[in-house]
Amino acid sequence: KMSSEAADLRQRKKQNCTESDKMAPEERNKENSKLGRSPKYMLIQRFAKLFFGCLAAVTSGMMYAVYLSTYHERKFWFSSRQELEREITFQGDSAIYYSFYKELLKAPSFERGVYELTHNNKTISLKTINAVQQMTLYPELIASVLYQASGSEEVIEPVYFYIGIVFGLQGIYVTALFVTSWVMSGTWLAGMLTVAWFIINRTDTTRIDYSIPSRENWALPYFACQVAALTAYLKKNLNCSAEKFCYLLVNASTYTFMMMWEYSHYLLFVQAVSLFLLDSFALAQTEKVHEVYKIYLFSLFLGYLSQFENSALLVSPLLSLVAAFMLSKCLQMNMKKGTFMSRLLKIMYIYLVLTITVTLNFLLKMFVPHKENEHLLKFIEVKLGLNTTKNFTMNWLLCQESLQAPSQDFFLRLTQSSLLPFYILVLIICLFSVTQVVFRRICGEPLKETVKLEDGRIGERPEIVYHVIHTILLGCLAMCLEGMKYLWTPYVCMLAAFGVCSPELWMTLFKWLRLKAVHPILLALILSMAVPTIIGFSLWKEFFPRIMTELSELQEFYDPDTVELMTWIKRQAPVAAVFAGSPQLMGVIKLCTGWMVSSLPLYNDDDLLKRNENIYQIYSKRSAEDIYKILTSYKANFLVIEDSICNEVGPVRGCRVKDLLDIANGHV
Repeated sequence: KMSSEAADLRQRKKQNCTESDKMAPEERNKENSKLGRSPKYMLIQRFAKLFFGCLAAVTSGMMYAVYLSTYHERKFWFSSRQELEREITFQGDSAIYYSFYKELLKAPSFERGVYELTHNNKTISLKTINAVQQMTLYPELIASVLYQASGSEEVIEPVYFYIGIVFGLQGIYVTALFVTSWVMSGTWLAGMLTVAWFIINRTDTTRIDYSIPSRENWALPYFACQVAALTAYLKKNLNCSAEKFCYLLVNASTYTFMMMWEYSHYLLFVQAVSLFLLDSFALAQTEKVHEVYKIYLFSLFLGYLSQFENSALLVSPLLSLVAAFMLSKCLQMNMKKGTFMSRLLKIMYIYLVLTITVTLNFLLKMFVPHKENEHLLKFIEVKLGLNTTKNFTMNWLLCQESLQAPSQDFFLRLTQSSLLPFYILVLIICLFSVTQVVFRRICGEPLKETVKLEDGRIGERPEIVYHVIHTILLGCLAMCLEGMKYLWTPYVCMLAAFGVCSPELWMTLFKWLRLKAVHPILLALILSMAVPTIIGFSLWKEFFPRIMTELSELQEFYDPDTVELMTWIKRQAPVAAVFAGSPQLMGVIKLCTGWMVSSLPLYNDDDLLKRNENIYQIYSKRSAEDIYKILTSYKANFLVIEDSICNEVGPVRGCRVKDLLDIANGHV
């Protein structure tokens, strides 16, 4: 029975594709004949619109990449510095990622370099690690292969090649946001406004300024491509060739995104929840949501194999949700329509899926051996006030700026650039329209096959509903943790730009207001052009001079103490020496000198977190004998004390390293 229903589903899908492919030209021809336009004229017009839109999208991405490169050069005087001074600009975990890229290039062969990374015992004392798995070094593997295979050794220095790839990916990121807004609104004017808002609010949209090699800078461009392809894939009346192309792009970008960032499955889980709610209210084609869930399953399977059987993917909430969704669909398909049980299942569908998801995730964590970010779960408990702790690591994480609630300055910056007011306006209109559609669906009213401009029903478009749910979920996370704003703000830019440039959104508003004095369709078309134009000119007048000043201003980044320390280590320290100190500084020492260190600034490994806490004891009130025992237990020969920690004046009370250690040790 299941196979016959699946076959019917595929047959219906093929029929729908062929019907839409046949109907689209016929409908366009009828419309053109009414307007007195020839099909040839319309074809040229569509091609010109597509060509100039693609040109604008690609140009925006390239200009942004050039802008980042120029700003980086001005900020660090990169081209005029020695190699050591350049490497010092990579701080904390960024230094570690780039150091492994250097090691790969120094290896006699790529295979040998990969082997040394997967069996690495030259980085952390008394510890052999699989650096590729533990630190998600696939970006560095790809960068090193491209650098050597393209014969770039004689053309460009490794550091320029590396940061050039990252800046290029940021250009793709911006292009993908441009395309998403364009697909939703139907005009590439929305894409231009998205890019403008993204660049103006760069402080809150990306961490590229001060953490180039971070994993999200490699991963989020692929997620943006996936979202762009998914937006087009969810559209109604999409022809078969476009649907297949979008499906393949979603497939490729989902898997790539999962390989680039260890926390990618959490972001995909948020997306999966959005699609689940979209399907639960019958606002999208069920088979399309089903296909996307299959992509998640396929990507998780490939990721598990590619990432050395990464157990974190097996116990991820994404896998549990996908399995629960598919199981619930199987139950629905096996039940006869119209029966009491089928009606009850339809009513209890959301509750059923959530219950199965939680139960399955609990069972997987019981039976699958894993060390899947246990400290992350403890952190969430403490953050939500469900638990209290004196643990140094937990309190130190809670004190990090990125894990605090967003400051008032964040909302003030978004308001000054006019982004937040327009986002709230667009979100409210879309949310009310979606609510209306959901009530109609509950009352049994079917969705329209094609939503026309005069209908004023923007909430019936599945891609719009998906983005509304997605931004609300990401926004809730951003309100709790400031670091999440880098995931939320880019899509705020995109949704706000789509809204002000969409005639459908204005028409939806005018339908509610019941305008009679002016023709609502004409007014909607005028406003969808006039409002973004006015916003664009005001942004140009206020922010363009600031951006140009930023690029023309020569800044200076120089740290003579760190340069002196690295130079001394290279000249004076024995080759077998082990250095101890704060994890952030140890990352820089590893990159600039290659010497072994006792700890690293990585927070996904319980053993490393414990090491970091033990090494930090040098700043506590514990006795010299205790400190000596700790350091010698890690075979440390040299200890680096930092004035910045000794004389720390933290912005948050009780968040100095010394204070946290005293609380953890019971000295205060």
